[in-house]
Amino acid sequence: MPWTLSTNLDDFRAQAGGFLAAHPAENTVLLTVTDRLAARGPHYYGDGSPVFGWWRGAPDGPVEGVFLRTPPFVPRLGLMPERAAAELAVDLAVAGSGSTALAGVSGAVAAVRAFGDAWAGATGAAGAVKSRERLYRLGDLADPPRPPAGSARLAGAADRALLIRWFEEFAAEAGIHIIDVEVAVDDRVAGGQLHLWEDAGRPVAVAGASAVVAGMSRIGPVYTPRDARGRGYASGVTAAASAAALAAGADEVLLYTDLSNPTSNSIYQQIGYRPVEDCLELAFEA
Repeated sequence: MPWTLSTNLDDFRAQAGGFLAAHPAENTVLLTVTDRLAARGPHYYGDGSPVFGWWRGAPDGPVEGVFLRTPPFVPRLGLMPERAAAELAVDLAVAGSGSTALAGVSGAVAAVRAFGDAWAGATGAAGAVKSRERLYRLGDLADPPRPPAGSARLAGAADRALLIRWFEEFAAEAGIHIIDVEVAVDDRVAGGQLHLWEDAGRPVAVAGASAVVAGMSRIGPVYTPRDARGRGYASGVTAAASAAALAAGADEVLLYTDLSNPTSNSIYQQIGYRPVEDCLELAFEA
């Protein structure tokens, strides 16, 4: 069968690492997740064992598709042909990951749609759109057209309580689940990955820049508390985090935006980000 599934991260990186690195934008989530698993162990994202997969269009051909799943999160599809996505859905269904075991799937639109159609055919569970995102890549970094008051600085240990609160608020607003907010904040502060924007000595926004993997760094989260919005702080801190990623050696700096938020899609383009592809998450309904 063209899909090979494994619970061994080393096998996945040995077989698919070259393909991941050759397409860092389309595989950005898989690159950062596998980097974190390698550093912190297989249960960093939850108690369940991660599952990895790679697809070859021919038995002796090169890897042309990848995915991973870190329970309790839904499978994330990396770059792959629609044919591979459909075959993966059938393989998972046949293997016993029935509709009650797989709550959804996420990734690029074409692959997710193909997976969803095949999953519905195999299990009877239709897919409903849960969220839509757009992936952007930084071109030439530009200053915000209306530079905000204040300046950026690297977050430190003294900011821990504030960052934990902001991460919790961000997750609640974005409708996402962070397994352990305190661990996430501590890891990212220790790695020098969180940047704060300060105005008159008061932190007013935060932006993260992931560690550089395969020449790629991804910006996120970007969060401004409600009482500080509308003043350009998000643009300023995102530009600062982007500059830090470039300085750390990133050849590609990426970020995702919620397509239901026209403001964020506009401000990122103003500082140099350009669309790469649209992504979505499907939730499967019995």
